[in-house]
Amino acid sequence: MDAMNHDDLVHEIPGLYRFAMMLVRDEHLAADLTQDTLTRAIERSHQYRGDAPLGAWLKRILRNIATDRARRSDREVVVDDIDAKWHDDDYTVDPADVLDHAATRAELEDALTRLPFIYRSAVLLHDVEQWTVQEIADLDEIGLPAAKQRLRRGRMALVSALAAGAERRHALQGVPMRCWDARQHVSEYLDGTLDPSTAGAVEAHLGQCPTCPPLYAALVGAHDAVGALRDADNVVPPAVAERLTAHVTRLTPEA
Repeated sequence: MDAMNHDDLVHEIPGLYRFAMMLVRDEHLAADLTQDTLTRAIERSHQYRGDAPLGAWLKRILRNIATDRARRSDREVVVDDIDAKWHDDDYTVDPADVLDHAATRAELEDALTRLPFIYRSAVLLHDVEQWTVQEIADLDEIGLPAAKQRLRRGRMALVSALAAGAERRHALQGVPMRCWDARQHVSEYLDGTLDPSTAGAVEAHLGQCPTCPPLYAALVGAHDAVGALRDADNVVPPAVAERLTAHVTRLTPEA
């Protein structure tokens, strides 16, 4: 590598991982994104000439990889709906609720993940990484007005997502655990491998949350249906079983 070295890349890992976590909010996906970014950077090190900070160049790579892998979530805010709300003179939010919600990192990150990727990325690059709108426009290969619109819409969508989150938090007041925390554990809970304390918290959450019990019931049903496959008749067709048995016999003839 001409314009970077091992130590330079290692120095950028914390910032890259932080940026990846803000984009995907999943530690395993963030680790994969960071690793793939470093791999691609090393493979394309000849393209880095040192005319821009290494961290910015790496974040461009990470953001492009994340864009390629982004999938629309059912929880995403519909930005057209947000535009329509903000056009309505009667639309407003409770700023105290929004700011209280934003002050909790997990809830702020949850609201950010509800923004469609291009708007979330614009907000994070501008307001966290301090990129200029022109730099975002260059990265996305769009015009400056379009980049400004993405930032504006992303910020408005974030406020609306935080407001909706505040309403949901009030509805879930007193319910043990956050939904995502409980949902991360339901697979192990189903297998009976959770420690008693965590299992008890999951049970308490399922007993009071209005949205998680149907998800858990569906998980149990799908698990049971998949498990029933092992008992199905003729899983291996007779002709295939005969062919495979003959193959094993050829390789390991009987003594």
